[in-house]
Amino acid sequence: MVNKKSRLFPMFVDIGGRKVLVVGGGTIASRRIGTLLQFDPAITVVALEGTEQITKWEEQGKIRLLRRAFQTEDLAGAEMVFAATNDRSLNEKIYRECRQQNIPVNISSDKELCDFHFPGVVIQEEITVGINASGKNHRKAKQARMAIEQCLQGEKIYE
Repeated sequence: MVNKKSRLFPMFVDIGGRKVLVVGGGTIASRRIGTLLQFDPAITVVALEGTEQITKWEEQGKIRLLRRAFQTEDLAGAEMVFAATNDRSLNEKIYRECRQQNIPVNISSDKELCDFHFPGVVIQEEITVGINASGKNHRKAKQARMAIEQCLQGEKIYE
């Protein structure tokens, strides 16, 4: 869980080839997957159904989509987990299970149930910028992202 009293340390991590689990198949999951794909992890999505974009990524072989409800066994081997469901009790269960197994987890609907925050991202050639406002001021983070995009004339990748 993120410590409410301290700032978050910006850390860039190589997730290429790493097993990433995304639970949920809606709009938020789709946006996160789109950003994650820029960094080449091995993504498995568990959801009863996925957005049109998630289905396209599955058809293209970019992700693995398991069309069913989450099971604790889905965490086996996961190195990072993102829960993007609209089911609070499921999100809390995923958080508890990840914490017990020492798997870094991000619950999109609750910053208190996160080991890390998902940043806004701007990429321009070899420059990657992550933007975060510690979950306190999304408007200010968006303004900062837009200013950085303009400065770098970067590819627009949002979260």
